Amino acid sequence: MQGYRRLCMLISISVLLFWSTPSRSQVLTAEDSLYSGLLSKEQATVLSGYGEAAYALDLQKKTAEASLRRVVLFVGHKFNNRISLFTELELENALVAGNGSDEGITGKGGISMEQAFLKFNLDPTSYIVAGLFIPRVGFINENHLPTTFNGVDRPFLEELVIPSTWREIGVGFYSTIKSVPGLNYSVSLTNGLNSGGFTNGSGIREGRQLGSKAGGLALAATGSLLYYINDFRFQLSAYAGGSTAVEGRVADSLALNSGPFGNAVVLGDVNGQYIHNGWNIRIIASAVSIGNAAVINKAYASNTPELIYGAYGEAGYDLFYKKHHGEKSLIAFGRYEYMDLSARLPYNGIQNDVNRKQYIIAGLTYKPVRGVAIKLDYVHRITGEPNPALIVTPFPQQIPYYKSNGFLNVGMAYNF
Repeated sequence: MQGYRRLCMLISISVLLFWSTPSRSQVLTAEDSLYSGLLSKEQATVLSGYGEAAYALDLQKKTAEASLRRVVLFVGHKFNNRISLFTELELENALVAGNGSDEGITGKGGISMEQAFLKFNLDPTSYIVAGLFIPRVGFINENHLPTTFNGVDRPFLEELVIPSTWREIGVGFYSTIKSVPGLNYSVSLTNGLNSGGFTNGSGIREGRQLGSKAGGLALAATGSLLYYINDFRFQLSAYAGGSTAVEGRVADSLALNSGPFGNAVVLGDVNGQYIHNGWNIRIIASAVSIGNAAVINKAYASNTPELIYGAYGEAGYDLFYKKHHGEKSLIAFGRYEYMDLSARLPYNGIQNDVNRKQYIIAGLTYKPVRGVAIKLDYVHRITGEPNPALIVTPFPQQIPYYKSNGFLNVGMAYNF
């Protein structure tokens, strides 16, 4: 109940923001220029990209990790004024597998396509995308350049509740409502999730199929409203999709519905942002409902919850704004996040209080030039007590768990 009150408080603040004072769209990369149709040539090929590295120190366990988290190469091509291609190839954690010169080293990384789609311009404000693309949900999913958010890590809600970066195969339509200046909308139809990947503690994240031989008949529909007014940006998004990723006879044997929207997952979020005179304030609330969680638990023994929710609020101020007006920045920020990753369980679920999480984050983001960020932050995580019934490795081999733990993070990020 206490967590529910926290969520309601953050939602109330976001609603109040709606009654305040178009955010200016800023081209950050060559990819943005291509997307916005700002390239004057009839045909053009564009290279762009981004990356980030981080060092993280666990203050309780006295251990650390350093990693080149991701390097992304964007290659786009403008065929003509109406049709363009967008592709992003991502390498995570530096090394995928050992090779001749690195014999004995096992890579912990992965290679994946983050996007690969065609964009068809219908008129100056309307377009269709088709292929592997990222629907408009939350802040980070669509706008995930590491130089555009504060903190070394992405906001935890937008990893555990909204599983950013979430891309699937499908088609989407984007446009504006001309009678209401600043109001944009989008609708898309993609393949659905794989409920066989749902896990307790990470929600639907491992159920994404990400364009990798997505199975089953499951489909998903996503819609959003995005509104810019003066210094404010507001967004409302909703997702509803099936999660059966096996053929009909297998689904029948597991008692799973196998229709396009069988074993439905529904996700919604509302968010608002205010940018003015060096201030950047964000607030978001999101929830996920898995209506047939009991059947999914029977099929996969995954302890899948029926309801997940969370919210966060963040305020940042650019200490250099009065002198440099965003050309060079030193942003001091703070963020509070609350989430419950097993807010409601089916009758065959087992509660684990570790899934009630609070994060308090404070830090600095230094941008010597546009496209480069040096980050430093402290993260304090508070959770509930682990359920002993879910601990596979008993004492004394059991890895210690700290309900209250601190992490010191340093990172660098770039985009071009």
